[in-house]
Amino acid sequence: MTDEFLSRIAAIVGPNGLITEPAAMTPYLEEERGLFHGRARMVVRPASTAETAEVVRLCAEAGLSIVPQGGNTGLCGGAAPDLSGDQVVLSLQRMNRVRAIDPLNFTITVDAGVILESVQQAADQAGCLFPLSLGAEGSCQIGGNISTNAGGSGVLRYGNTRDLVLGLEVVLPDGRVWDGLKCLRKDNTGYDLKHLFIGGEGTLGIITAAVLKLFPKPQEVETGFCALSDLDAALALLARGRAATGDQVTAFELVPRIGLELGCRLVPGVTDPFDGPHQWYALIELSSSRSDGSLKETMETLLGAAFEAGEVADAVIASSFDQRDALWRIRENIPEAQKREGGSIKHDVSVPTSAVPQFIRRATAAVEQAMPGVRAVPFGHLGDGNIHFNLTQPAGADKQAFLGRWEEMNRIVHDIVVDMRGSISAEHGIGQLKKGELAHYKAPLELELMQRIKAALDPQGIMNPGKIL
Repeated sequence: MTDEFLSRIAAIVGPNGLITEPAAMTPYLEEERGLFHGRARMVVRPASTAETAEVVRLCAEAGLSIVPQGGNTGLCGGAAPDLSGDQVVLSLQRMNRVRAIDPLNFTITVDAGVILESVQQAADQAGCLFPLSLGAEGSCQIGGNISTNAGGSGVLRYGNTRDLVLGLEVVLPDGRVWDGLKCLRKDNTGYDLKHLFIGGEGTLGIITAAVLKLFPKPQEVETGFCALSDLDAALALLARGRAATGDQVTAFELVPRIGLELGCRLVPGVTDPFDGPHQWYALIELSSSRSDGSLKETMETLLGAAFEAGEVADAVIASSFDQRDALWRIRENIPEAQKREGGSIKHDVSVPTSAVPQFIRRATAAVEQAMPGVRAVPFGHLGDGNIHFNLTQPAGADKQAFLGRWEEMNRIVHDIVVDMRGSISAEHGIGQLKKGELAHYKAPLELELMQRIKAALDPQGIMNPGKIL
């Protein structure tokens, strides 16, 4: 790292685009959960695609590895540098322009560094909806969402991030720019290259801009919180809801009794909407672009039929925005409640939706046999088969001793997931945290194909090395 090289970088990005002081670099070197603490030679913050391309070209010439970084809210260490101190962190946070909105084509074109919440707000101002929604939406960036193929609560209705992207602009590992910013819903002209970079976690190139799908803005939203008769009733209620509403179910979230209890006890503002306890709950949300007031009646009819069928033991329907927020607060604060209760071993897994109850029973029995007293807290996006099968330490246990069994618990849970033809990472990605698990479970041919793609696009191996593969 010569003075001349630093001067060339500074000439490209300007004084606000280069950070070399250790203290100022600290926020860019640690990931969300504190599991990975890295070092870097510098943090570069380009303000345009042209600047990004020039920085990447110089790093490629010098053989310096690059770690692309968005909002740094990932949970698998995919945006954290290693401990060598030789890598360059390239932050997209200054690339934050909304380039264009076309409400007639239902598209929005944005820089990669635009905060997800800002994309939502820009769409809303244009009378449209951008449906990607997740807990970190106030700080995560759309480029990072695309690079990790983020999921969230709206996947049941709108799909993963991959399903929301029409076009991309990408700086390749040699500094060239691929312009794939097309606003087309049909383009059958060979390989669909954008899908290499969606979910690629920055290992094949740096996403600098995207064309995203928009949807008609919901005019009515109805939210219900249901006490289920048993775990299997969740599937019956989901199927009933989709059929009865013309597939207007936007979200369907599973909540266990322990998740509600921990939230009520440990997180201010979380309250139990029912007088008595139930083992399982479902949060169901319907939305419609119509504004004729019929959706509330639809929800009431749906839940009434579910009650008569014995699927639902009790239910509440939000009658205001505050009540809606209170019901979502139960679901969204389960991770925070677990954190306050002590150690938590996390699994972000998916199985076919119809197999979720079977998976929960198998995995719960297996971990309880291996660790008596462990408290399984399975919750999340049942509508798309994605369950966060988190484990809270036994009451009174030593936190570090519990966390020391992370890999053991991973193997137990992931063996069951793979046996059921599921995925060990439903929406969080691989990063550094799960690359060993990926190598263990992926078929050799799949790994070979991934490695060949990596070698073809990044022959120097400088783009986010040590992630995924």
